Amino acid sequence: MSTKSNEFPRQRKALFRDWSPSIHYAQIQRMPAGKLAARRIYDFELLFVVQGEAATTIRGERLSLPAGQLIFLPAGVVHQNEAVSKPETIFLGIHFDFFDELEIQTEADVIVNEAYLHPERFAHEAVTDDFRPLSNHLVYTPTLECVQWMEQLVHEFTMRPLGYELACKALMMNILLQLMRLQHERSRPLSSPHDIRLLELIEQIERRPALAWSNALIAERLNLSTDHAARVFKGFAGLPPNEFIQAVRHREARRLLRESDLTIEQIAEQVGYAGIHYFSRLFRRVEGISASEYRKLSKVL
Repeated sequence: MSTKSNEFPRQRKALFRDWSPSIHYAQIQRMPAGKLAARRIYDFELLFVVQGEAATTIRGERLSLPAGQLIFLPAGVVHQNEAVSKPETIFLGIHFDFFDELEIQTEADVIVNEAYLHPERFAHEAVTDDFRPLSNHLVYTPTLECVQWMEQLVHEFTMRPLGYELACKALMMNILLQLMRLQHERSRPLSSPHDIRLLELIEQIERRPALAWSNALIAERLNLSTDHAARVFKGFAGLPPNEFIQAVRHREARRLLRESDLTIEQIAEQVGYAGIHYFSRLFRRVEGISASEYRKLSKVL
């Protein structure tokens, strides 16, 4: 049987009800700067950059991965990961398959040893008529909600409370669906001037979350009435403008809490909140813990 890398990933068309993702490994890791050996894996991996910067060379292309992005690494495809930031980069990695088809006991069941290759072990990527395969586009910027699901999955897999397998399976289905929806939105043709302006506006919000964004300002940028602008923004981004802006600010606050020594008051101001008390209430409402507790926990991880 031929096992050339360009034949992968193997795919299997299946209804969503037939998907049954199984988690083989889920962990947060710190990696010193440098390249890892090129490799292939029998399963699939989501590799999310928590802090720092990384890169992956795959299919002849070097893909840069700043903090907040993840790469979907397909079964059977040669790739080489790299921690770019010094002294280290922090990753969240999840190894899985779509159909619970692999029996994973040791690292040798995940990492391919080319001298002792087992072609029958390569897992299949689930594909459906409703979405393009995730392997069509490898790099994603997950939403805050999706990142929280990944963190919860790592917690469940690590602590292994009663019923953790079911919890991991449910979380993984949510994560995969979120990524497929992101790809669907990204691949949608920009068919109107509204779409083009919305894409530019969202990029501006991502770059400058601390700007005093308001419905009125967004309407002005889109050259629409306030109500119409709010409707088309939600239709394009999936969230009303105020919720989208809060999500971007929260994501930036999490990054600064992990990566900087700024005070919480300075972080609140830097992401666009004038008052620390309002910022603190919002942060606790989303995370379930205070900003200071989140910072302490991130240092442990």
